[in-house]
Amino acid sequence: MTLTEPAAAVAVPAADAAPGAAAPGDAALEAAAGWGARHAHDPTAVRDDDGTYWLFSTDASGAGPLPRAGVQVRRSDDLVTWTFHGWALDGVPAEAAAWTGAEGLWAPDVVRVPDEVAVPDDGRWRMYYSASSFGSRTSAIGLATAPHPAGPWTDRGLVVTSRHDVDGPNAIDANAVVDAQGRHWLVYGSFFGGIHALGIDPATGFVLGSGGRPRPGPGLLLARRPHAVEAAVEGAFVLPRPDGGYALLTSFDSLFGTYHLRVVAGPSVTGPYADVRGRSATDVEADPVGSTVLAGHRLAGGRGWLAPGHASVLTEPLPGGSARQLLVHHVRDADDPTQHEVQVRRLAWTAGGWPLVSPQPWAGPGREHDDEAAWPASVAELAGTWEVVTFARGDAFAASASRVVEADGPPGAVALGRGRFAWDGGSGAAGAVEAVVFPAWDAVRGRATLAGAALDTGTGVVTVGTLVEPAGAGAGAARAGAGPADPEPAR
Repeated sequence: MTLTEPAAAVAVPAADAAPGAAAPGDAALEAAAGWGARHAHDPTAVRDDDGTYWLFSTDASGAGPLPRAGVQVRRSDDLVTWTFHGWALDGVPAEAAAWTGAEGLWAPDVVRVPDEVAVPDDGRWRMYYSASSFGSRTSAIGLATAPHPAGPWTDRGLVVTSRHDVDGPNAIDANAVVDAQGRHWLVYGSFFGGIHALGIDPATGFVLGSGGRPRPGPGLLLARRPHAVEAAVEGAFVLPRPDGGYALLTSFDSLFGTYHLRVVAGPSVTGPYADVRGRSATDVEADPVGSTVLAGHRLAGGRGWLAPGHASVLTEPLPGGSARQLLVHHVRDADDPTQHEVQVRRLAWTAGGWPLVSPQPWAGPGREHDDEAAWPASVAELAGTWEVVTFARGDAFAASASRVVEADGPPGAVALGRGRFAWDGGSGAAGAVEAVVFPAWDAVRGRATLAGAALDTGTGVVTVGTLVEPAGAGAGAARAGAGPADPEPAR
């Protein structure tokens, strides 16, 4: 989710001010009060004017029947600890329920309308929600608006619809995007017909030329997969690349086991998109297309994380004109896949403009360092023993391995600026591997260190890693100058 700085602050409504928020003493809110990050699925996060983060997610629970429906809302001061706030809407809106028969809402995407677009005060924030049922293409994407992420949210009706017996994309999993020319787009789709994009009227949030009424789509095709794998691509999120063009993140495969996150890139929001090896995202013969940036894995001594995906990206401006980007996604407990929760990880770009993510969950203020002046600038700083995970196959659960990096780095290693490196690829191609390395917090060992990710542009394979023992340090030593080990239990 890209944060647009507002021109003026808006007062935060009380939890019981929004139509969908639960009042004190409400049984549903009491049932969900202790959830924290648990049961969050298909999450998206935004930040308000006062620095509070708001998380919106699917009506889902791994603990039995839902207390109620209407899009789950959580809040946080640090993106680590989440407090359940309530629901954005008072159940499934009538029009969405009548079209789909849905019992809950899925995959909300929340955006702040840019200041240059004239909208009413209660329309500055938009939420695109999805209504459907498992295995059905009778679905709808609806629109709600609010003056603030806390609400009150008002349903404005359906934007895109689909029918199960009509070929085309499934109208769920919306992602609202504004391109470099100021054009607004709605990227959407899940399984069945692939990922598509429709132009959106900036003033209304509805499809261009629709007159504020539902549109059946399909729009422009961005990505698809063959029916032999159930056309399993969904949860699209588009974000601009640092030097122009756009990256498209999507989730592949089974929601409950082999789900994983892949990336392709293209010159515009509407594509055409291709992976790092040049294979088209619409070429079903080349499937699977895209590099896996996150998949199921287990770090030594830590919990196993299964089926990470349906990601959004929170972009926050930082002092000095830079920005921090964080991947927000759900993940399942590998030892109990019915249980799911939200995780946040740093997203950083390689020198060649590919987004990669940290193997470590976000640890919050005081443990994370955004100033790239403090990121490693020489190959020698990478020396030591690393715990690495290679996502050779996105649909396979990966275990970690130990890898020693010498003082001169991997073969052909060169520094390309703070945190950016390149070295020779597995095929021997010079400089084929693009890597990004940054300070991080080791959640298993409870200490500061380095972490990073590397993309072999020749094979498309991504490896992520954590420095567990710097060269010349004693066993278990923390990164020099990073402070003592944390006495708190590791997550």
